[in-house]
Amino acid sequence: MKISKKLLMAVTAICMTSCAVMAEDSVQAYAHPTLFGTQGHSLINAQNDVVVGGKICTPANVKTIQGKENVIVARSAKKMLFDMKAKMDQKRGSLYDPKMPVLRSELAFFISEGLGLTKVATDSYSDVASDYWAKTEIDRVLTQDIMIGYPDSTFKPDKVINKAEVFCTFAKLMNVEASKTDVPTFNGKTMQYIPEWAYGATNEVIASGILASLPNQDKVVNDEYLSKEQVAFLVSAMRRSFRIDLENGAIGCATKCEPVAIKIKLSERLSARTSTAGDTFTAKTTEDVTVAGVAFPTGSTVSGKVVSVSRPGVKNPGFIEVQFEKIKNGDNCVEFPAKMAGAQTDVTKNPNIASRILGAPFSIVGRVAGVAGRSVSETANIISNGTEEYLGNWSDAFVDTASLHPLKGAKSVGSSFITAGKGVYNIAKTAVSGSFGVVYEIVDEFKYIIVPNTTNDSCLNPDEELTIMF
Repeated sequence: MKISKKLLMAVTAICMTSCAVMAEDSVQAYAHPTLFGTQGHSLINAQNDVVVGGKICTPANVKTIQGKENVIVARSAKKMLFDMKAKMDQKRGSLYDPKMPVLRSELAFFISEGLGLTKVATDSYSDVASDYWAKTEIDRVLTQDIMIGYPDSTFKPDKVINKAEVFCTFAKLMNVEASKTDVPTFNGKTMQYIPEWAYGATNEVIASGILASLPNQDKVVNDEYLSKEQVAFLVSAMRRSFRIDLENGAIGCATKCEPVAIKIKLSERLSARTSTAGDTFTAKTTEDVTVAGVAFPTGSTVSGKVVSVSRPGVKNPGFIEVQFEKIKNGDNCVEFPAKMAGAQTDVTKNPNIASRILGAPFSIVGRVAGVAGRSVSETANIISNGTEEYLGNWSDAFVDTASLHPLKGAKSVGSSFITAGKGVYNIAKTAVSGSFGVVYEIVDEFKYIIVPNTTNDSCLNPDEELTIMF
């Protein structure tokens, strides 16, 4: 009985010690979004943004709603990049980098996906196997005569394509008046690496205005190649600024058009503080509008969804990304293109004080519970991982010592103390972060009740008037 009691006490002591450990340096202890430079609760869609050191970095050229600088509209270019990466096999995936020059197969993918090509006739090329990741997309652009192969019956799908060839490909799709002989200039600078045979096509692309949306515009001028990311944005910009009609084929299918402006009032509140990625929302049109040749009267329903959310925190206003999907009235329904031309807030409003007070108890309980839950779960994660490592250290110590390797055994004992120390630090870090998070959420909620304008640029409120353009 005494032996069992002592054994139980020893096990308890080990467990208590292991509560203060963690498994690896890569495990981050956090409970609140912005404390210690970590992101505790970001419902962000990985295809759209990059998390660096726990902080969400949004691309510099994202389109925001004018008057709502932290409300972002969905980006189809990023989706195309994500879809392409997802389709590649492991061998191709290891080569994937959106900043690297675009390949012929990748250009075929972007054009096929971006324009919605469907007609396909199988072409046989010795270097495009039936299971090649972009076989279908290559066949589609070949069928539409947008791209061609080489005289030796190869397509060279993995060959880098220079920007002059890219511009010639895009010029096939559109009819834009431009000089055939002038040296191409963009943003007041002469385009480098453009041979004379590509002057006309390059001038057409410049005159179309679609280069204005590309990231790294200095590189567009000075580099010989466009990156995968830049080409994805190029296709997206063309979809936004041109009407695509594939009925008579893809050559010359893009016609310059002015965006359609739709005035709406939101029916519900969308906020970086409380909304979740995947939430759907609706709005009502406040004026008659014609979309894709279909007339929609005042009061038609515009629907959309929340694509991604970054929770606000200290010195971080957070952001919310929304996507408007379709407009409907009775049996009439038209889906919007994936890319918006622009959006602006015409009338900004805050929820009235009564609605803010009524909603606060539910919001604050949820947000505090979230911080508390993450604190508990992170502590449990530290304990479970640390227990495994701590006891593993002692196991190695006994095995090495018994195997006549006392120095290795002593090193394992030292490692156990280091593991315990890291655990103590990270549990303390989690406790401080969690306590701070609870206080922050409570203060932030009262701040919203009293001064709602402080969060107005990262939310869309009911009855706010917006103009969205496609």
